[in-house]
Amino acid sequence: MTDNPSPTYLTAIRTSYDTVAADYVQLVKTPAELDPLSRAMLTAFAESVRTAGLGPVADLGCGPGRVTAHLAALGVPIFGIDLSPKMTELARDAYPDLDFTVGSMTALPIRDNALGGVLAYYSTHHTPPAQLPTLYAEFHRTLTPGGLLMLAGHATVDEQVHLFPTQAYGDHPVSYESHLIPTERIAELLRRAGFAVTAQLVQERTEGATANRTFATLLARKPLVG
Repeated sequence: MTDNPSPTYLTAIRTSYDTVAADYVQLVKTPAELDPLSRAMLTAFAESVRTAGLGPVADLGCGPGRVTAHLAALGVPIFGIDLSPKMTELARDAYPDLDFTVGSMTALPIRDNALGGVLAYYSTHHTPPAQLPTLYAEFHRTLTPGGLLMLAGHATVDEQVHLFPTQAYGDHPVSYESHLIPTERIAELLRRAGFAVTAQLVQERTEGATANRTFATLLARKPLVG
């Protein structure tokens, strides 16, 4: 869920998620309902950032805060940022002991080198591919040297970029688009942003899933200075 430089796609994302927020909470899986590999990757990320002790974790595009709360329960010092005021409100209501802020991935209200970890969990696929370097640069800027990134979400099973147009979510139409790119392209863009990619998990499509769509999780690290 992103900001600048396109007011059109920014507005579409914010308005859509504000509209579907209540349905989203009902329809999207909780962390406990995820498949074993997805849960394991979240646990591995949590253990890594907790052990490193380099600073707090920002859950970017946190939605209703369920994954934020899951990592907090695993001992991670974490806060959430989301573009949608309605999603942020739901997160605050559900988890009043955690910090949730309205904000944008492309202009994060976080100082340089402040974070020990960044989590972008199924939150970047509405960003046009040409704007992904801006997101990844912000992830890199806000992480301290040695800080960890976990990026998970939809990807493609071939070498093409796929655009999934507007659709309905629950009983509500939405106006955002989903841009799916190959996992290797995501990894290359992260490397260009200055990250060292340390692990990639690409999961097989589930039965009934949209053609050309798969699920990818990447772990990366901001290298130590010098």
